[in-house]
Amino acid sequence: MEKSEINKKSFWKNYSFPILLLTGIAIGSIIGIILGEKATVLKPFGDIFINLMFTAVVPLVFITISSAVGSMINMKRLGMILGYMLLTFVVTGAIASIIIIIAVKIFPPAAGVNISIPTPEAVKPVSLGEQFVKAITVSDFSQLLSKSNMLPLIIFSVLFGTCVSLVDDEKKSIAAGLEKFSKVMMKLIELIMYYAPIGLGAYFAALIGEFGPQLLGSYAKAMIIYYPICIFYFFAAFSVYSFYAGGKNGVKVFFGNILNPSITSLATQSSIATLPVNLEAAKNMGVPKDIREIILPIGATMHMDGTCLSSILKISFLFGIFGKDFSGIGTYLIAIVVSVLGGVVMSGVPGGGLIGEMLIINLFGFPMEAFPIIATIGFLVDPPATWLNSTGDAVASMVVTRMIEGKNWIFGKKID
Repeated sequence: MEKSEINKKSFWKNYSFPILLLTGIAIGSIIGIILGEKATVLKPFGDIFINLMFTAVVPLVFITISSAVGSMINMKRLGMILGYMLLTFVVTGAIASIIIIIAVKIFPPAAGVNISIPTPEAVKPVSLGEQFVKAITVSDFSQLLSKSNMLPLIIFSVLFGTCVSLVDDEKKSIAAGLEKFSKVMMKLIELIMYYAPIGLGAYFAALIGEFGPQLLGSYAKAMIIYYPICIFYFFAAFSVYSFYAGGKNGVKVFFGNILNPSITSLATQSSIATLPVNLEAAKNMGVPKDIREIILPIGATMHMDGTCLSSILKISFLFGIFGKDFSGIGTYLIAIVVSVLGGVVMSGVPGGGLIGEMLIINLFGFPMEAFPIIATIGFLVDPPATWLNSTGDAVASMVVTRMIEGKNWIFGKKID
């Protein structure tokens, strides 16, 4: 066999799935542009794929986390993973917030924007204490079996895995069983992904057909600022993070494996739905099993650089709309804290973030009439925000690996 034929086969083996995904999404987008709102008739085909992913992701999160934690002999390593993970999440979120603050100071998103403020439906004020309790716990076990309660599920899975590690026998039979279940779930995800080009194509057709024209309306200026910043952050910040994680090889490994999660996150607008694809990408990057299976599920709910960017955009936008001056160290610090806090409590489902939007309104003292304004912005920025949220989890797992395994981990990386 000629070398060119071998290269072609190798290329197709490595990139066939992303090509099929992009082709499906491109066809769906064209259909959405041509048919407009009529394209929403295809939405059920997209919903089938999304629902299959959401159905599988709850047991996947429980099994992968409890398996990873349960297999650990050294609980000190678990503490190190969680500690470095939180540090990475906070630092990258703060960096994202600072970058967007600089951008909105140079290009104020609400300058010259005229938006009529409709009277919103009554919205209950958010109690921070009550919201914190709801964010990390549920009142009944059955409520854990829902994608709406991912953070409580993750906490329960970590506790369950810890108990498995503490009581398991010398052969680690319980942990071994969980690992086998984990492989079964990944195989299920693999089967579901065969439908992805059709499902995501249909889903994208419906999204473009129904909501595409909104991007040409009153919010266009804010989007013109936000979308390029997201692209800049993806290539610039993630290059820095991956370089820190593994030098030039780290950058190459990250960008060489991040295409599938990028496509899936942009199409589904869900960090949770992207999780299975992200786990596979992190595996190919050489991130150790225990690190990726702890950080990626937690990151799907708690690590949201894209959300930090959008939170500052929303705050700056509201300041402009209501004639307030978005300036001063105190204002910036509060905005950064709110954006990072919002990233911790938001869920990974499409159109999420309403809790974070209520935090912005309450803490900055905006009237409730501001709610529909930032709710609309939240929807329009969801695709690129979710893209950064999801892909940021993968690069964060590389950073944590570097902190735990040392700077030369990338040279000894193995796929397990």
